[in-house]
Amino acid sequence: MTGPNPFSIALSPSKLRSKPKDSTPQTVARSDEIAEKHGFVERAPKKRRGRKPSPRTGQVHAKVMPNVAREISHEASARGVQQGVLIEEAWALYKASRKS
Repeated sequence: MTGPNPFSIALSPSKLRSKPKDSTPQTVARSDEIAEKHGFVERAPKKRRGRKPSPRTGQVHAKVMPNVAREISHEASARGVQQGVLIEEAWALYKASRKS
């Protein structure tokens, strides 16, 4: 039982050469066609899934007195809008009053 290790692998350097893969569009199209015939289909999603990005990405961190915060919150919930919509409307009114 002192012979060579039966689990060792003899590697010769000449067999460890990498070969470039043919990635021309024709070869890729042909391999995709053959893969589809054998039932392989691409499982990656075709488009981005999930929520659409919001156009409202700017954030305003306004510190206001507690009574003003409550009033803004009540007005937003009564109108069924977000507080940011109220701030946008207030800003539009402010800009309109400055032009007049």
